[in-house]
Amino acid sequence: MTSIYLIRHAEAEGNLYRIAQGQYDSILTDRGWRQVRALERRFADVHIDAVYSSDLYRTCATATAIYKPKGLPLHRVPGLREICVGAWEQRTWGDIYRQDPEQMENFNLHPERWQVDGAETPRQVLDRAMAAIREIAASNSGRTVAVFSHGYAIRLVLAALQGYSVDQLAQTPVGDNTAVSLIEAEGENLRVVFRDDNSHLRTPDFLAGETVKKRANGLEPGLYFLPLRLPEQAEELAALVSAAWDAAGMGQVFDRTRLLADAGRRSTLVGYLNGEPVGLVQLGPENGWISLACIRPDCRKRGFGVQLIGQAVQHTRPQGGQTLRIALAPEAEAQRFFRENGFVPVGKTETGREILKKNVGYDPEILGR
Repeated sequence: MTSIYLIRHAEAEGNLYRIAQGQYDSILTDRGWRQVRALERRFADVHIDAVYSSDLYRTCATATAIYKPKGLPLHRVPGLREICVGAWEQRTWGDIYRQDPEQMENFNLHPERWQVDGAETPRQVLDRAMAAIREIAASNSGRTVAVFSHGYAIRLVLAALQGYSVDQLAQTPVGDNTAVSLIEAEGENLRVVFRDDNSHLRTPDFLAGETVKKRANGLEPGLYFLPLRLPEQAEELAALVSAAWDAAGMGQVFDRTRLLADAGRRSTLVGYLNGEPVGLVQLGPENGWISLACIRPDCRKRGFGVQLIGQAVQHTRPQGGQTLRIALAPEAEAQRFFRENGFVPVGKTETGREILKKNVGYDPEILGR
């Protein structure tokens, strides 16, 4: 008999920033790396003969929890990839809900009706993922292996093994990031022993490090972003920033003239919810610099601020940027938010503002290609 631990990747950018990541190579979040360490502790005393992973970055990074401490090679298997969502990839879920509500409902509730340009069908994902798992089982008869894949692909496989059709997928549970399932294989027969276990994320060691509330579901509608339009949105911009400025108790005069001048020279994205502006992020003048980020005071503590960081990442990385930076006054209210989201102090500006930096680049060893 072959034992297959089927493991979902740790929290990645798309999960946190509410972006459809599909087959894009997103990196793990800081919380995701904490989940990797928890997974490593869970499997410390579990004998593993071989480790397989989807060839996407976030699964290969998660697989380091097992293959590195056990001194095993990592076998990268494209058949274990997440579903390709075609034209949806790298769009925010908020934008997808706004532009394509019917297909979003199909994706959640009626998978066999779901159709998006350039995307795989759920049936195609199930067929390739199941074929990959069967091949791994056949190549490891009598052994114990760890297999790292993705939420949607894993859910399709487990549902099929438990007798659900693709269109009944909504009736099955969704596993958390790094959730562990166990499949036993004997000949052609595959049996689910248990599924979606996240007990390693409920230990005192892991919970002691939880400094932010549990993330919302990765598919939960978030913001959608549009470029700022000047001069027609000048008043809207000034009102949004002024309200955030006052709420933060900045204690100095709000410079409207400079704000509008900077907005005209830099890339400014406004985040919307139900047609109403919620916040904005301004980038530049150098790649990787966040020159302004704010959320409307009445919309704070709802998970919107972190989506501004997501937009900064998507703007920076395609231009070759490996880091994000922001300069804040030492007493600024935003210090805590950015530090909680992986920014660390690296120096000061000439005016005494503290420079915080966050790495958003790929580790070449994990990338592996």
